[in-house]
Amino acid sequence: MISAVILAGGLATRLRPLTETIPKSLIIINDEPFIDHQLRLLQQQGLRKIVLCVGRLGELIEQHVGNGARYGLQVQYSWDDESAQTRLLGTAGAVKKALPLLGDQFFVLYGDSYLNCDYAAVAAAFHASQQTGLMTVFHNNGQWDSSNIAFQAGKIIAYDKINRTPSMQYIDYGLGVFASAAFDSVPAHTFYDLAMVYQTLLQQRQLAAYEVTQRFYEIGSFTGIQELEYYLAQ
Repeated sequence: MISAVILAGGLATRLRPLTETIPKSLIIINDEPFIDHQLRLLQQQGLRKIVLCVGRLGELIEQHVGNGARYGLQVQYSWDDESAQTRLLGTAGAVKKALPLLGDQFFVLYGDSYLNCDYAAVAAAFHASQQTGLMTVFHNNGQWDSSNIAFQAGKIIAYDKINRTPSMQYIDYGLGVFASAAFDSVPAHTFYDLAMVYQTLLQQRQLAAYEVTQRFYEIGSFTGIQELEYYLAQ
């Protein structure tokens, strides 16, 4: 299985005051920090090498997770800047900086996402596509978050988080697969969003898609936290 990078360097402003002293990844979900649930899931899905992109309060994540051995994983860290405190690189900028720790191909997911899907099938679809990137999509139809993708016959027709249209009934599920070349155009040490990488690949006809049928869970909101707690309790 290819490696994965987890984007865990955000400020989590929507969850304040909960995240004023701890990073979002360490929010307690059913008596355990969220990242414990997330890393166990990735290990169960066959992943072994994880790179955590961290920023503010990232040292607390490193102290808790360590080298990942207790999860059956090898975990390394990439910091938004040398002081780990001040300069945010954005989601794509963080991946760009982490590239030396990653292989030629890798998963990308967010530090607040619990995505219980078939990672091996997603990776296989990416390899079969022979394209530079793959986005997982889910037929959300506006139910759990605002849909932002027009998807037909297995292909992404449009993707836009800001200018949404009625034809957008799918959503970016939150799990991507990329060849390292997908980040060649991302400027180093500069804020850059992952959505811009997806949009560039779509324009270049280098973005494959894989439809996931299981809903996503997230801890980016208080409602999301409650839903994940209920799901995991089952």
